[in-house]
Amino acid sequence: MPGKPAAVPTQGSSEPVGPSTITFERFLRHPPEIVWRALTDPAQLRQWFLTEARIEGGPGGTVELSTGPTQVRATGRILAWQPPRLYEYEWNLEPCSGFPRGERSVVRWELTEVPGGTQLVLVHRGLSPQTAQTFRHGVPGFLDRLSALLDGRPLPDWMAAVRAEREARARRVPARRLQRATAPPDR
Repeated sequence: MPGKPAAVPTQGSSEPVGPSTITFERFLRHPPEIVWRALTDPAQLRQWFLTEARIEGGPGGTVELSTGPTQVRATGRILAWQPPRLYEYEWNLEPCSGFPRGERSVVRWELTEVPGGTQLVLVHRGLSPQTAQTFRHGVPGFLDRLSALLDGRPLPDWMAAVRAEREARARRVPARRLQRATAPPDR
């Protein structure tokens, strides 16, 4: 509905705020400088994000990320680089297995210092609806891994987290359909 503010999900919930934008928020018990390093250091990204990364930091720099069993490769320019607060980059994929049309999107990480730690906001915009749907299931598991890495805890199994997120979402969908089916018609 035009003019209606989008709800901001919290604690890793992942309701889309637009047809091709997903937003996640997570409180982390660490200062922004520590979180920033986990987002931009290739060795830490490999641990929690299960991604090989090459990052040439700074405005106009580049990112190259390879992830998954087929080593899906995303590349792009850095659009914003304001350590330790803001990191935004293009996330571009050529057509490949799982992404037959490729993708052209933008990833934005915002870190805000709050009492006791950092509020992380991740926005991925410009995704195809199918990719947005897939990522809504997977990103919470990655953020759980990020939190565990920063806390020095064992990293949770990402695939188990994806399965749990899909199951939880599947239980919520029938309830929404029932609500729509029994709601009075709009007039």
